[in-house]
This record gives sequence, structure tokens and C-alpha cells, in this order.
Amino acid sequence: MARLLLFDTIFRLLAAGQLILIALVIGRARAPWAIRATTVGLLLCVAAYLANVAPILHVPRSNLWPVIQLGSQSTPLFLWLFAQQLFERKVDRRVAIGAVLLILASWVTFVVTRYAYGYMTPAAQIADVAMHLTALLLAVHAMAIAIAERNNDLIEKRRVFRTGFVVAVGLQTIGIVVVETVYGYMSTHMGLMLLQSSTSLIAVMAFGAMLMSGNAELLFDPSAAPPPRPSLSPAEHVLKIKLDAAMAAGEHRSPGLTIGALADKLGTPEHRLRALINQRLGYRNFSDFLNTHRIAEARAWLADPARVDLPVLTIAMDLGYGSLAPFNRAFREATGQTPSDFRRGAILPDSEKG
Repeated sequence: MARLLLFDTIFRLLAAGQLILIALVIGRARAPWAIRATTVGLLLCVAAYLANVAPILHVPRSNLWPVIQLGSQSTPLFLWLFAQQLFERKVDRRVAIGAVLLILASWVTFVVTRYAYGYMTPAAQIADVAMHLTALLLAVHAMAIAIAERNNDLIEKRRVFRTGFVVAVGLQTIGIVVVETVYGYMSTHMGLMLLQSSTSLIAVMAFGAMLMSGNAELLFDPSAAPPPRPSLSPAEHVLKIKLDAAMAAGEHRSPGLTIGALADKLGTPEHRLRALINQRLGYRNFSDFLNTHRIAEARAWLADPARVDLPVLTIAMDLGYGSLAPFNRAFREATGQTPSDFRRGAILPDSEKG
């Protein structure tokens, strides 16, 4: 038992040390503040959790326990925020605020219970269930984010990281939540503790290696000007001619078009087309590439007096959108206007725009 406890402590200290080191490096990186803060927060929260449940450290007896406990409970939230930031998704503020309130409420309940009663009151038990349920939902959603749009992602290292993210972080978080739910938050079953610390160390090593090796490609500023691109090779030039011809023929209007399907139509391997669109044309997502062509055509159709009676929904469907909402969203992001407002401004004379 003593040997298992020693190994468990070593694994936790190694994992926590790596997490803090990676956090220091990421904190000094040139990425935007939001993604740096989220990444550092996630790494420090995981380190707090590893320390909080370490049998040999007796953290619940220390004066720092409330702070470490808060960081430990916040891990799933930072995991979810990290996935949103990394994969360029808009954070749903309602979900974020709701999760923050639940975490703070359960944390306050735990702190009051710890110092006022010294045992798990019914209120603390309810808070514990709510905390674990919230953690499970956030972890599952983070995994779904990583998986759902993997084929749409054109950045190769980020595509690989999506898979690693699910395996190394998402499943680890879910496993911890399930074990704690079954055996209790402060369970000291040595076999479970050693399994948790060893798998955490492996996950941290894999996560850190991928994050550090692809720092510039993963933690970048989406609004920054792209770096200069080298000239096309002969093979890339021929492929671009084929791609331009396909777009001119209206291939971008195909509903549900994927990069794999487009590569098949062009008779080229998917990885070559993905590299061309990302590394040479500067698109990070295939949907952005399609929207560029679709919205350009939408602008022309909306400004055409001969199509003035064509409903906006019909235009959206003809351009390959499955419904009106994604078309409106993409059009507004590209032009700052709704399709209807754009049509009014393009067709009406200035004296009648009101």
C-alpha cells in the first residue's frame, strides 16, 4: 500500500508540474488574451484537482483548501470554454453563466458544510449531485464540439488535436466524474487513485506535447493578417485551376457539400485539397470557403432587379443552405447586413431608402 501511495504521489506531482510549466509558456505566448486565459485556467484547474484529491497531501485540512476546491470544481467549465475558444465557436453566454452560478453555489455549500458542520449535509449532497451533473454535461458537450466539425476543419494539427482532445481530456473528465459519483468525492481507494493519477499523467503528457508542438497553429489570433504564403507548386496550380472551374460551375451550391465529396469530384486526394484551401488560400474551415463563394453569389442575386421577386428563402436554398437561419447568419457575418436590408440598399435609389 505504501508503494502504491508513493507512485500515486509521484504521478500527481509530475502531472501538476507539467501543467504549471505549460501554463507559464502559454501565458507568455502571442495568442489573443481570451484563449490564453482560458487555456491557463484549464491547466491550473486540472493541477488543483490533482492536488485536491491526493491522499498524501491532505489538502482539505489546509487553509488553501477553499481556493483549491474552487479551481478543482471549475475544471469542466474551463474545459468547455477551452473547446469553444480553440475551435472558434461563439460561447453561449447563457450556458456559461448558468454553469458559473451552479459551480459557485455548490462551492459555497461545500465550504460552509466543511467549516460549520464537518460532514456532508443534505444540502451538500444535493450540491454534489448538481456539480457532477454539470461537469458531465460540460465534458460531453466539449467532446461533441471537438468531434462534430472535425471534417470541416482545414488546419491539420487542429484536426489531430480534436481527436487527442477527446481521448486525453474529455474521456478523462467523464471517467473522473463517474468514479466520484459511484465511490464518493473523497474516496481513497488506492487502486482507483493510482489509476487516476497514472492516466492523468499520460493525458497531460499527450495534451502538452500536442499543444506545445502546435502552439502557433492552435493558439492563434483569428483576426490577425495571415502570414505571406509561398507560391504554388505546379501540382497545386493545376489543382487550383480545377477548383476554380468547379466553383465557377456552381459546385458550391450543392447541398451538404463536404470537402471529401469535392475532392472526389476533382479527382484528388482529400488531404491535398485540404492543404490547398488552408495553406495556400488561407481558409481555416471548409464552411468559410463555401460561404465566401455562396455569399458572393447571394450579393449578386440580391442586387439583381430581375430577381427582385425571388424570396430570400429560395435564394438560400438555391445556394445550398439547408434553411434560412444559417444563410442569414453567414450573410450578416460577411456583410454586416441582413439579406433583406442588403437588397433594399442595392436596388432602391438613395432618395427612397429612408
